[in-house]
Amino acid sequence: MSRSGPLKLKKTVVLVGMMGSGKTAVGKALAARLGVPFLDSDCEIEKAANMTIAEIFQRDGEAFFRSRESEVIRRLLETQVGILSTGGGAFLAEANRRLVSEKGVSVWLDADLGLLWSRVKGKSTRPLLRTAHPYQTLREIYEARVPIYAQADLAVRADPKFSIDDMAGRVQAALATRSDVLEGG
Repeated sequence: MSRSGPLKLKKTVVLVGMMGSGKTAVGKALAARLGVPFLDSDCEIEKAANMTIAEIFQRDGEAFFRSRESEVIRRLLETQVGILSTGGGAFLAEANRRLVSEKGVSVWLDADLGLLWSRVKGKSTRPLLRTAHPYQTLREIYEARVPIYAQADLAVRADPKFSIDDMAGRVQAALATRSDVLEGG
């Protein structure tokens, strides 16, 4: 594939998908490939609140967290162009989907349940999985969210044999199909 010049990202790429789908790892690799900032809405929320996501959930509840999450996503989309990793629930809100569609492009990192479970089991950093039966909880969340994630502008299928760099390359290839998102390449 020949390029006419350097790649230029025209709008923010918003990575969406389940916890464990690779949004942060793939996002960082993709940002490095494209020479743009990597942004993480969860990290921005934690910095602003001076608390972890789990602490915010525990102290203020999920509704409060989701409201702050929407504010942060709006601010990040309006202030710079880069790769934005969002929390697994961010794309569920219709207002967030509309905002992302207007100001960026959404890319669903589509990982199956088995791959997700292999990545998140036993991790205490997932407040939604702090239940008596975390696999069952993950499966219920997955089944409820997949139809919503499927509304993303682009989808890239994850596979356990893909490295982080492989996935970043696949996302870049998907973005290259959109001249309104990625120029050159």
